[in-house]
Amino acid sequence: MKFRPGGFSADSVMRRLLPRSLLGRSLLIVLIPLVVLQAVALQIFYGSHLNELSRRLADAVAGEVSFMVDEIAHAPGTRRLVIGETDRHFDFNTVFLPGQVLGRLPPPDAPGPVDDDLASQLTLDLQRPFNVAWNTDPAFIRINVQMSDGVLRVDVPRKRLYVGTFYLFLIWLISASGLLFGIAALFLRTQVRGIKRLAAAAEAFGMGRDPGPIKPEGAIEVRRAATAFNRMQERVRRFLAQRTTMLAGVSHDLRTPLTRLRLALAMLPETPAGELADMARDIEEMETLIGIYLSFARGEGSEQAVNYDVGLLLEEAAAAARRAGARIECEAGEGLAARVRPEALRRALTNLLDNARRHAQQIWLSGTCRNGLLRIVIDDDGPGIPPAQRELLFRPFESADPGGTGLGLAIARDIVGAHGGDIFLDDRPGGGLRVVIELPG
Repeated sequence: MKFRPGGFSADSVMRRLLPRSLLGRSLLIVLIPLVVLQAVALQIFYGSHLNELSRRLADAVAGEVSFMVDEIAHAPGTRRLVIGETDRHFDFNTVFLPGQVLGRLPPPDAPGPVDDDLASQLTLDLQRPFNVAWNTDPAFIRINVQMSDGVLRVDVPRKRLYVGTFYLFLIWLISASGLLFGIAALFLRTQVRGIKRLAAAAEAFGMGRDPGPIKPEGAIEVRRAATAFNRMQERVRRFLAQRTTMLAGVSHDLRTPLTRLRLALAMLPETPAGELADMARDIEEMETLIGIYLSFARGEGSEQAVNYDVGLLLEEAAAAARRAGARIECEAGEGLAARVRPEALRRALTNLLDNARRHAQQIWLSGTCRNGLLRIVIDDDGPGIPPAQRELLFRPFESADPGGTGLGLAIARDIVGAHGGDIFLDDRPGGGLRVVIELPG
């Protein structure tokens, strides 16, 4: 097996393990020092105070049990008296089981070092077989000692071996950590909210939507960024409005003399009808070109996105192409509703279908929606476009057709990009060109 150099570097592993969001990374920055600090505090307490206290308590209990066992072993006749006195003074509950033999018990399940400490002290003090049952009763720990004529069963209260301050310390440690982490999470969430709103507003504005000015909130740096974005948004709106007004004036100024030319042509009876028709078509072509240039420069920026049935839009575009003389088949799948700008998308589809109609005999238009991605495909049986020229044709005024304006694909890409999607050219299986539009569903 071969491994690529650096394929599993520490940087790549850290990038995969670290959260991707700013909130997640900020919380991790808070959480790691907090956990390390609490772990160190717990280790200091657990390693010094708790261990020492556990050894002393276990030593005391083991010594008392050993004292009782030794007294009974030296004077078996005083067994009942010794049991009664030790139970009264040491708070034990002792029973002698004559003729019994020690059995095997499951391993202890006690938190902390208390089980090991007690077992060590009993082994040292008793010098005889024994076992300890930790799970017999929640209030007691049972110590079974093998005597010569039976088993001495001693129930020791658990409070003799445990200290409540340990649990209080542990609860305080966890509660304090949770409280501090919760406060940090609320504070950081408030700070990140301003960044998220700024990113969402920038994304929406870049896709041609108008979210309006955003409210500055969060840290001072985030507020400054939001204020700067609002100023930039206003400047861009003002620039677009001025450009649209200027282009509308240019269009009006150009169409006025064209209208006068059309009227002058209608008043020239001496000119042959064929020449008049050719001149009228030239004027119509000039008006069409003016409309195309104006649409490209305007960018359809004034239309707002709405929820729309894209399947219906595909059917309408196919019907318009048929009226223009195209042979086209349309197949729109179910559930093609998406948030789009209908008129802008219709213009993009019209431009693409016009290009296909001029170069192909048959056109296939289809739309599908999978995993939140709307995919529109336009296939034709034309000569296609070489891969080296495809990206070039998306530039304004670049055309493979000598009679074309070179703006159809440029307008389509501008519209699709404003929707947050992508458009690209590919080979159609069986020959021809395939145009693919991908939009967020």
